[in-house]
Amino acid sequence: MTKYLVVNADDFGASHGINRGILEAHRRGILTSTSLLVNTLWSEEAVDASRAAPELSVGLHVDLGQALAESTAGSASGLGEVLREQLSRFERLMGRPPTHLDSHHNVHRDPGRLPHFLAVAAEHGLPLRDHSAVRYFSKFYGQWGGEAHPEQISVESLARMLEMEIQEGVTELSCHPGYLDPNYRTGYAAEREIELRTLCDPRVREVLAEQSIRLISYHDVARLPLSAGT
Repeated sequence: MTKYLVVNADDFGASHGINRGILEAHRRGILTSTSLLVNTLWSEEAVDASRAAPELSVGLHVDLGQALAESTAGSASGLGEVLREQLSRFERLMGRPPTHLDSHHNVHRDPGRLPHFLAVAAEHGLPLRDHSAVRYFSKFYGQWGGEAHPEQISVESLARMLEMEIQEGVTELSCHPGYLDPNYRTGYAAEREIELRTLCDPRVREVLAEQSIRLISYHDVARLPLSAGT
């Protein structure tokens, strides 16, 4: 059996600096996939940039933050409408369906929301984070307990994760690379540039080779015989 790794960046479309960082992590580093926010000022910029990177798989990063402020979004029918509207907007922007489905801050894990995400994923044949044959790995993140932990996203830390945590089959390693952007306020800022440097460090590719881990994207996941084992 083979170890496959999808390296997926959340927040594509969140800002110019994040868009720039994600594309750089793909061109110079190990990033193979990303998830697009479709209702931001920088969504269309992200879509335009992705056209020059055809090997980069692009999924839908559902953002319920603004939508849940709407009076109907808290209801079952309202949430379903929000999901389908964002999926439809993705298809209009990209000219094709997403390769996978996840959500901003993983809000789809909420027990009241999950059934709606599962229904949309099943209806459109999309892998939903945490609910497909792809194992989700989230430890490559530089904060916890409200404090920064840059050591968690260093080259050495990522190397240990690749050596110890990546199992046979397909794993999605979640990441958040980007550049600081004065027009985008986020509590996860300086850490994004550290992630970017780590993902582009040539030592990481050496570890992948040593561990016989094969980089793939969600384009490739769709072609793998996962039901028969990998």
